[in-house]
Amino acid sequence: MSDQILIRGARLYGEGIGVDVLVADGIIAHIGEAGAVEPEGDTSIIEAAGQVLLPGFVDLHTHLREPGREDTETIATGSAAAALGGYTAVFAMANTDPVADNAVVVEHVWRRGREAGLVDVHPVGAVTVGLKGERLAELGTMARSAAGVRMFSDDGHCVADPLIMRRALEYSTALGAVIAQHAEERRLTVGAQAHEGERASRLGYAGWPAAAEESIVARDCLLAQHARARLHVCHVSTAGTADVLRWAKGRPGGAGISAEVTPHHLLLTDERLETYDPVNKVNPPLRAESDALRLREALAEGVIDCVATDHAPHAVQDKDCEWAQARPGMLGLQTALSVVAETMVRPGLLDWRGVARVMSERPAEIAGLADQGRPLVAGEPANLVLVDPDEEWTVRGAELASIAANTPYEGMRLPAVVTLTLLRGRITAREGKIG
Repeated sequence: MSDQILIRGARLYGEGIGVDVLVADGIIAHIGEAGAVEPEGDTSIIEAAGQVLLPGFVDLHTHLREPGREDTETIATGSAAAALGGYTAVFAMANTDPVADNAVVVEHVWRRGREAGLVDVHPVGAVTVGLKGERLAELGTMARSAAGVRMFSDDGHCVADPLIMRRALEYSTALGAVIAQHAEERRLTVGAQAHEGERASRLGYAGWPAAAEESIVARDCLLAQHARARLHVCHVSTAGTADVLRWAKGRPGGAGISAEVTPHHLLLTDERLETYDPVNKVNPPLRAESDALRLREALAEGVIDCVATDHAPHAVQDKDCEWAQARPGMLGLQTALSVVAETMVRPGLLDWRGVARVMSERPAEIAGLADQGRPLVAGEPANLVLVDPDEEWTVRGAELASIAANTPYEGMRLPAVVTLTLLRGRITAREGKIG
């Protein structure tokens, strides 16, 4: 492998004219006028005229399935999908088997991520033991472990008990951690299969009301502000939740509240229910078009802070079945950038600097990652992604790096192609291949 990498003619954040970027010893060593930087020694040259250079992406919400469901994804295959999607850091959710509710499991995930070496894998610790919502997990021991856990979530399950949620928020302040909540009032969603509305009623799906999400978000924002703690709202799906977040962020203590939206909630809607195809089943469900449009606006405005994939691989038997029996979730790591380009860049809601904000800078800030989402200037870590904004590609689940193939974008033509990913100056993905 070359000691140095010279990226020629790339546009930083998609702005201005192309420049040459020299990467050496894991950092951005020099940025200069295109053609003015002369390579020395063993230098790998990347021709990037017209392409966009961004800080590597950070995903706060990934399911890597290991340990327990290595038939659907492993940390190695998930890391490969992440690198190919332009990611340099991902956060692996705790709903594994066994659950990541103790130091042993989170350290195992962390070490497996280091062995794969394609992205920085940060384990998310469970808030409660076994994700059961009954008593707090060992937050302190996980935070003090080699994995250095700084995000806790029972994702897939809501921390429903307000007293337990309050205690988790209070305890997290001493750890410098953030509590990420899967907002779902289960008493309103028992038996629910799809977004509650006219289409679900007509097609015979039991409805999942928007208020089930919005009521928990409102409650937790108040609890977080009372505790002066940091709360992160997972996979926002409704226009009403965006309104609650706007209100909460405007209150004293609102700076500690953050939120994410998934690519699929930006692009897809409950119109997909017409097919009865379980690949479209996800929790929270795909909502109405009016919700998707409002989520795009909220992301552009900063009411919603960032994009997170909720990458959820599933085995064929868990998706190729009747809707009611199908597992919720869909792949997202390799398609996230393209969906953001389609929903946010093409309509002019975000420019490429805005993409850097919502896919790299802000998630890194929320997670407290000092070496990710950094400015594109000399001396900063070379965690980078190069994107061809003019190329398009056709999504084929069987061709993705994940073991699973449950993508809702099968056969879709999407814009923007990741051509290069660097992790601390080392090529992890190039032209659709690893390393």
